Amino acid sequence: MASTYAGGVFRRRSEEASSATALAEQDDTQPRDPQAPKGRPTPKRSEAEANRRTRVTVPKDRKEAARQSRDRMRAEREKQRSALLEGDERYLPARDKGPVRRYIRDYIDSRWSLAEFFLPYAVVVLVLSVLPSNELKTASTLLFMLFFVMVIADFLRLGFGLRKALAAKFPDTNTRGSVPYGLMRTLQMRRLRLPKPKVKRGEKP
Repeated sequence: MASTYAGGVFRRRSEEASSATALAEQDDTQPRDPQAPKGRPTPKRSEAEANRRTRVTVPKDRKEAARQSRDRMRAEREKQRSALLEGDERYLPARDKGPVRRYIRDYIDSRWSLAEFFLPYAVVVLVLSVLPSNELKTASTLLFMLFFVMVIADFLRLGFGLRKALAAKFPDTNTRGSVPYGLMRTLQMRRLRLPKPKVKRGEKP
């Protein structure tokens, strides 16, 4: 009788253990109830992969973090350099972005300006000033002063014209700092300007 009772108890315990194991395996294959005290929803595969990638890219030390920061900055500078050469406005520096700045560049690039010849002219004057002839030195100084005055007058002409054009084109837009931005562009020779000119001389912007 005792052996029969012990066998029955042992059999019931074995069945309960098997049931518990089956339930545990079922829980592993099915998402847990988010309302359960210790349960949580099983993450999606895409979320799990994203979390795994995030864990992999977290820098382990300060040197690694600095290296990753330098790599990101280098990639960003390369994007901006390519954008300046190709005109891709998505990656242009902040000072060159927007329809106002694009219009200013087109306005300046479509016109002749004396300022873009200032540097070549200054080189010629410098060469004349080192020659032994006093007459040439005096002439180079006078020519430089005359050209400088003409550049200032051309600045005023372009500046007033650009301000008027911006007021007509963008009446409800803040264009503060736009005129200096355009005048600084005139100091660069046309083929060296960045972003690259998109209009021809004489073409309407």
